[in-house]
Amino acid sequence: MTRRRVTVTRLAELKAEGTPIVMVTAYDHPSARVAERAGVDMVLVGDSGAQVVLGHDSTVEITTDEMLVLARAVRRGVTSAFVVCDVPFGSTEISDEQAVATALRFAKEAGADAVKIEGGNPARLSRIGAIVDAGVPVVGHVGLTPQTAGALGGLRVQGRTEETAARFVREALAVEAAGACALVVEAVPSEVVAVVRRALRIPLIGIGAGPADGQVLVFHDLLGITEGRVATFVKQYAALGDAMVEGVARYAEEVRAGTFPASAHQYGATAEAVAAAEAELARD
Repeated sequence: MTRRRVTVTRLAELKAEGTPIVMVTAYDHPSARVAERAGVDMVLVGDSGAQVVLGHDSTVEITTDEMLVLARAVRRGVTSAFVVCDVPFGSTEISDEQAVATALRFAKEAGADAVKIEGGNPARLSRIGAIVDAGVPVVGHVGLTPQTAGALGGLRVQGRTEETAARFVREALAVEAAGACALVVEAVPSEVVAVVRRALRIPLIGIGAGPADGQVLVFHDLLGITEGRVATFVKQYAALGDAMVEGVARYAEEVRAGTFPASAHQYGATAEAVAAAEAELARD
């Protein structure tokens, strides 16, 4: 059955209906197909791909060209979900003109439905407004902003102090006023999020932010592919990482034992074809 395509208008309708919005990250065609077949509403081509796909230590190391490769693969796998692409660190910080040029690349070259920009300071608000004016929808991102986590004291919860809670509210409202069509809030206490959620007209998508208009998790985290410790807010719905290791280990064992490939995994040939091969070899 063909699903109704999710648009900016549909996201607003889901919020108005009180229907929770489901968002998940994807970084290639297979993960995009999984998200699409599972019926999610939004797919985020996250700069977290720097870590979970490319093996970097942080999100800041991924380039625009690398992000576009991931985004194009995801776009080819998604037909109905709303595709949002992170703009990588360094691709929008210099000027509004740079930000617009980057956003247009994601819209034109990768078919992004929107781009996501972290932060809510005056410079970031200017970038959001300029991109929206250029015709590309923007999803904001406040609270913990991984691209600039160093300035926040590391990857830690935001909004626990009076100062950071007040700043979070100011930034969330300002991002909406700048023209964002939705807002991702990361690692903020649910009680603080509830305060600003009442005032926002745009959908609020939470990650480690308690109840919201929607939720987002990293594909590799929720499926148990990520190695090591995951964030407190992650719930793992499968243990695919262990299953993948087990499968490859069994394959290696059978190759070494000589039991793979068995006859069922081989192609047969006629006696005539074998004789022709032998005759050709004899000529040499």
